[in-house]
Amino acid sequence: MTTYGSFPGARPRRLRVSPVMRRMVAETRLHPADFILPAFVREGVSEPVPIGAMPGVVQHTRDTLKKAAAEAVAAGVSGIMLFGVPEEGKKDAVGSAGTDPEGILQVAIRDVRAEVGDELLVMSDLCLDETTHHGHCGVLDAQGRVDNDATLERYAEMAQVQADAGAHVVGPSGMMDGQIGVIRDALDQIGREDVAVLAYTVKYASAFFGPFREAVGSSLKGDRKTYQQDPANARESMRELALDLEEGADMVMVKPAGPYLDVLARVAEVADVPVAAYQISGEYSMIEAAAEKGWIDRDQAILEALTGIKRAGAQNILTYWATEVAQKLR
Repeated sequence: MTTYGSFPGARPRRLRVSPVMRRMVAETRLHPADFILPAFVREGVSEPVPIGAMPGVVQHTRDTLKKAAAEAVAAGVSGIMLFGVPEEGKKDAVGSAGTDPEGILQVAIRDVRAEVGDELLVMSDLCLDETTHHGHCGVLDAQGRVDNDATLERYAEMAQVQADAGAHVVGPSGMMDGQIGVIRDALDQIGREDVAVLAYTVKYASAFFGPFREAVGSSLKGDRKTYQQDPANARESMRELALDLEEGADMVMVKPAGPYLDVLARVAEVADVPVAAYQISGEYSMIEAAAEKGWIDRDQAILEALTGIKRAGAQNILTYWATEVAQKLR
């Protein structure tokens, strides 16, 4: 019998011996164009308002939002997802600020488009939770339940107003049944076939959304478990995917990202459109908090978390570190 040297003959570690070797054989690479920056703009403030639960993230003024958009362009980031925070007195039962052309989100869309034009994809959160006094993602019926079909009528109007303001992409995040088809029809009715729809196809009723409530000044009491997905379930995500694609979604997304990498991988395996994932507020805050205490290496943990999301199949990642990481990658 021929011998081929002493055991072990196969040594995978040969491909890990140096930084340049590891870089050459890396199977997953992050790129600035992978990233989309979520950003909050608050009505009626003259200075940025720090978000206590999200160190380093602020509710922007209109001026500082424009600066953040320009920095994202310079770093090579692909998009900015805008969330508007209206003054408390402007919230009502149906989220009127969300369809007011002078509402803070529509004003912010116009501001950012004027600042960066088409150099950055301007994406708009299409949901009612920031603008309703009850904090739910839709209008309520007489029993206090979210009325799916009545909410769709509001979403159709929101889509048209956001498109008129200059959004390149609308991101309906409310998890109403049929929302993608209704929004696509509403956009097409006003001749805005060019506006893309990023479907929040998979959105779980997650505890990791906690810091986001502060970020958008949420008025929510209770939870959203009757319309967001149960964290115990994965198979239903594929049903949501099939429905969104049938209704005309241009892109699909999984949210949160880190706790649901298995779901992200399943979606990415079968979707025939670009797949995004949203690394949400709680994912961000956990790393920042642990790093602040010296328990982990902040920069390495950020890159590892983002690489894991891309490795699982995300083509694009919404992350609050978008500009910072893009700058470092460049």
